Amino acid sequence: MAQKPDVISVGDIVTDVFIKLLDDQAREYSDDSGRWLTMPFATKIPFDSAETIKGVGNAANAAVAFARLGLNSAFATNVGGDQEGRDMIASLQTNQVDTRFVSINQDKVSNVHYVLRYQVERTILIRHEAYDYHWPHLRPDEMPSWLYFSSISRHAMEYHDQIADWLESHPEVKMAFQPGTFQMEAGVERLRRIYAQSDILIVNREEAALITGGNHDDYFDLLNRMHGLGAQVAVITDGPNGAVASNGKEAFRMPLYPDPAPPVDRTGAGDAFASTFVAALIKGNTIEGALQWAPINSMSVLQKVGAQAGLLSEAELEHYLANAPDTYKPERM
Repeated sequence: MAQKPDVISVGDIVTDVFIKLLDDQAREYSDDSGRWLTMPFATKIPFDSAETIKGVGNAANAAVAFARLGLNSAFATNVGGDQEGRDMIASLQTNQVDTRFVSINQDKVSNVHYVLRYQVERTILIRHEAYDYHWPHLRPDEMPSWLYFSSISRHAMEYHDQIADWLESHPEVKMAFQPGTFQMEAGVERLRRIYAQSDILIVNREEAALITGGNHDDYFDLLNRMHGLGAQVAVITDGPNGAVASNGKEAFRMPLYPDPAPPVDRTGAGDAFASTFVAALIKGNTIEGALQWAPINSMSVLQKVGAQAGLLSEAELEHYLANAPDTYKPERM
């Protein structure tokens, strides 16, 4: 008999095909409109290597992170009725994720994304299938303590309403929200009920400014606006500057954990940070403690290709924490 889940992750699942480009076959440059990856056009381009990783995506990565950290982790998602979908379910099960809430859409194909790796950065070509999204009816023995909601298709807007309805009728269930691309494009007004139900809201600095309309250069303005949307705990990651978090009464700043070697691949580092922060709170840790855990898992993920290979157990996290430099600690802002 399946155990009652501590946390159900919610979002799309994909297979990532990583293609590592040769350094001399592409280049990166920046202009006023952003950063760009360029390659020769209308020709054959040699590449370094390719690797296929099944069962990933923001919410899938979180589900695996939760399981590695010892939580009873389940995943509500959709796959197609193809071999790719069966392989993704098998990958989740191998990683000790409960798949009873995975819906198989027999007449659809599963999501496949293509990741162009150039040096340490990556550009992801994405396409989300239009599945039949329906929030499951959960029996009392299936009720989680937490939901972790993240990236999902633009075709799932009504699904957000179903989840909001369910959360409003089950106030004992807490939710962490790590919005994905399409959710941010939908705008705050369309997803206001989801933001209002977010016990934890985790975004990066650029996303915080986009979502809230706040001052990119003012952490306090961004955090206060995130609280204004409904978040009890607001977290902003900021690349090499580390992260900040607030519970509305006090705020903390946390540096990165030192990299033991140059990063290999940045895919999934944000997911590792966000899910580990949430896992720490689920396990009864403080915000300061969660801020110490999260960058360690993010650092570890950077040392492997893909979003899940570097995810750590609680014992491994604690080992890194015990060997952290004296400067690795949260500071009150």
